[in-house]
Amino acid sequence: MKEWDLWGSTMEYLRDLNLISMLLRVFLSVLIGGILGMERGTKNRPAGLRTYILVCLGSALVMMTNQYVYITYQTGDPVRLGAQVISGVGFLGAGTIVLTGRNKIMGITTAAGLWTAACSGLAIGIGFYEGAILGGIAIAFTVSGLLRFDIWLRKKSRYLDLYIEYNTEKGAFSGFLQYAREHDLEVKNIQINKGYFNDSFEKQKTLSYIVTISSHAHRTHTEIIEILAHEKGIQFIEEL
Repeated sequence: MKEWDLWGSTMEYLRDLNLISMLLRVFLSVLIGGILGMERGTKNRPAGLRTYILVCLGSALVMMTNQYVYITYQTGDPVRLGAQVISGVGFLGAGTIVLTGRNKIMGITTAAGLWTAACSGLAIGIGFYEGAILGGIAIAFTVSGLLRFDIWLRKKSRYLDLYIEYNTEKGAFSGFLQYAREHDLEVKNIQINKGYFNDSFEKQKTLSYIVTISSHAHRTHTEIIEILAHEKGIQFIEEL
C-alpha cells in the first residue's frame, strides 16, 4: 500500500505545474516528437525530425501555458488553447500534402503524423503522461511498424489506380479499352486530362488518364502493369 501511496503522490506532484514537471514535459515532448519524426526524416519527407519535435513541443508549451493561466489567475478554460492547436495545426499538415505532375498524391501520412504529434504534445502538456507515452508508442508503430503490412495489403487488392499517358497519334484510347478487355481486365473510373508533353525530338499530342483497373484472372499489380505497358499507344504508365 505504501508503494501505491508513493506512486500516487509522485504522479500527483508531476501533474501539478512545477519546475520538475515542466522539465519532464519538455523532455517527453522532444523525445516523442523526435521518435515520430525520425521515420519521416529517413524517407526524406517534407516534415522530418525537427518539424515533428517543434509541433509536439509547441503543443506541450501551449497546454502548460493554459494550465498556468488557469491556476494563477483562477480563470479561463484549461483546455481552450489546446482546442485551437488541434484545428490550427492543420495548416502545417496541408503544406505537406502535394499533388505531383502525374496526379499522384503524396504527404497524407506525414500530415496525419503531424496532427497526432500535436495531440501527443497536448497530452504531455497537461500532464497526461500515461496517455502520451502509450499514444506515442502506438503512433510510431502505426507509421513505421505497419508500413510493410500496408504495402502488402495494397498489393493484394483486386483494384489498382493507374496514371497513363496515351499517344493519340498512335491510336484512340478506345483501342486501349479493347486491349484491356482482350486480356481480361476491367477499366473503371476513367478521368481524362488533356495536355501536351515534350519528348526529345518533337511535340506529340498526348492525353493523360487516371483509371481504375481490376483483373478477372488472378494477377499481381506488377503483372497487370506489364501487360498494359505493351499496348502501342501507351507512353507512360504508373501505379498511384
